[in-house]
Amino acid sequence: MNYLIGVDVGTTSTKAVLYDEHAHVIDQFTQGYPLYRDSNGMAEQDPEKMVAAVEQVIHDAGQQIDFANEKLLAVSFSSANQSLILLDEHFQPQSRVITWADTRARNAADQLKRSPLGKQLYAKTGTPIHPMSPLTKLLWLKDTAPERLAAASYFGDIKSYLFYRFFNSFKVDISIASCTGMMNINSGDWDPTALELTGVKKDQLPEIVNGTTQASGLTNEAVAQMGIPAETPFVYGAFDGALSNLGVGAIQQDTVAITIGTSAGVRVITDHPVIDPQERLFCYAVDNGLWVVGGPLNNGGDVYQWAVEHLVTPSAVQNEQTDPFTLANRVIEGEPAGANGLIFLPFLGGERAPLWDANARGSFFGLNNLHTRADMLRAVMEGICMNIATVYQAVCDLVGQPKSVTATGGFARAEVWRQMLADVLNCPVNIPESFESGCLGAITMAMKSLGMVDSLSAVQDFIGEEKSYQPVPETVTVYQKYLPLFQQVEGLLSPAYSTIAKLQRK
Repeated sequence: MNYLIGVDVGTTSTKAVLYDEHAHVIDQFTQGYPLYRDSNGMAEQDPEKMVAAVEQVIHDAGQQIDFANEKLLAVSFSSANQSLILLDEHFQPQSRVITWADTRARNAADQLKRSPLGKQLYAKTGTPIHPMSPLTKLLWLKDTAPERLAAASYFGDIKSYLFYRFFNSFKVDISIASCTGMMNINSGDWDPTALELTGVKKDQLPEIVNGTTQASGLTNEAVAQMGIPAETPFVYGAFDGALSNLGVGAIQQDTVAITIGTSAGVRVITDHPVIDPQERLFCYAVDNGLWVVGGPLNNGGDVYQWAVEHLVTPSAVQNEQTDPFTLANRVIEGEPAGANGLIFLPFLGGERAPLWDANARGSFFGLNNLHTRADMLRAVMEGICMNIATVYQAVCDLVGQPKSVTATGGFARAEVWRQMLADVLNCPVNIPESFESGCLGAITMAMKSLGMVDSLSAVQDFIGEEKSYQPVPETVTVYQKYLPLFQQVEGLLSPAYSTIAKLQRK
C-alpha cells in the first residue's frame, strides 16, 4: 500500500493525518506546544518546540508504514499564516515565532492604516492593514527595537523555517507569502514598496514557490528524527484557511467555506484577484490561477468556551450528569431566536474582519433584569454567528451570492450551531463527514504535485457524505431584524474601543 501524510501546523498543536493513496484516513497524531502570551498582546511560539512537534507527528505516522514493502508518497503541509521569525546568517532563530495572534504592532498598524500608503499597500497585496501581518510586525520592530531588526540576516515564517531545517533551503509557498502584506498579488513577487517601507531586502526573504513545489533530500538529522526515507518528497502546500476550502470541496466561486474553531473564517475561492474597496476582506493567492477572498475572525469557539465556563454552573452540570458544553447547547436549543431581545458583540480578543481593530472588545446590548444565564448563552452563540454573517455579507457583496455554504470546525459537532448558522445566514449549510479539511486539502495538493490527479477539483471524490441544514423561514425573519441592529451597535461602539483597551492595559 502507498501512503500520504498531511501535516497541519497550528497555533497550539501540530497534527498529522495518515492517508492511503485513495485519501482514506488511516490514523492521526497530535503534538501540542505552548503559546506564550502577555497582557500587552504578545502571542509567541518556541520554534524548536514546533520543529520537534512536527518531527514527532511525522515519525508517529511513519511508524504505521512498513517501508520494506510500502511507500510514503509524500508529506504535504498546511500551516497557520502571518507568523514572523528573525534569523541570523546561519538561519538560527533570533526570536521566537511571532504569531498571527500577536497584537503588539497595533500602533504601527493604526498609523499605516490612516495613511494613503496603507491603502496603496492593501490594493497591491490584498492584505488588510492589521497587527497580525508580518508587514506591520516588521514596522513595529523597526520603531521599537531597531537593533533587533538590524541584527537579523533573514526573515521567515514557521513553514519556511521548518523547510530550511529539513532541507537547508529557504523557500515559502505563494499562499503564505501572499498573507504577509509584502507580496504583490499581481506579480506574485515581493513588493518593492513594502520592502522599502520595512527596510528589508528581497534576498533576506524566502524564495516564493508554488504550493505544489516539492522539496526532497532530507537532512540526516531530519531523517533520524522522523524515521522516514530521505528521498520522501515534501510538498509546500498552502496556509490553513485556503486548504480548509480545498478540503471541503469549496473551490468554486458559488460555494463559501466557513470554519469555526477557536477562531473563525469565511472564504471563497476565485479565479482572479478581488480587492475590497472598503478594505474589509483579504485577497490571497492560493496557487497558480487561484485566489481566496474572505475574512478571518478572532472570535469563534474560544468565546463560546468563555461563556460556558462563566455561565454554566458546576451544580447544574452535576445535576444533569453531562458535560458543560452539552448542557449549554441543550439550554440554547430551548431559548427563542433573538435571546429575548439580547445582543452580544463577541469581540473578546479584538477583531480582524470586518473591523480590523485589535482594540475591539465584547459587550452585551439590551441586558435587563429579566434576562437569564440561558438568554446570555443564546446571545453569545448568536453573536458569534452574526459576526460571521457580517463577513459573509461582505464576501457576497464582492463575489456574488453563493449557492451554498460548507462549514467545518469544532462547532459543526453541535446540531444547534449548525441550524443557527443556516438561519442567521439565510443560506443552506452543508457539513461534510470529514472534519480534517486542512490535511485533506494538503494531500490533494500533493496528489496534484505527484501527477496522481489532474486538478485540485479531484478532492470532491474524497470528501464523503454531507449533511445539509436548510434555513427555517420563521427563524430567518427574526434574525433579519436583529442582524442590522447588531451591525448598528457594532458601528456605534467602535470609536470607544481604543479608550477602553488603553484603560485595560494599565
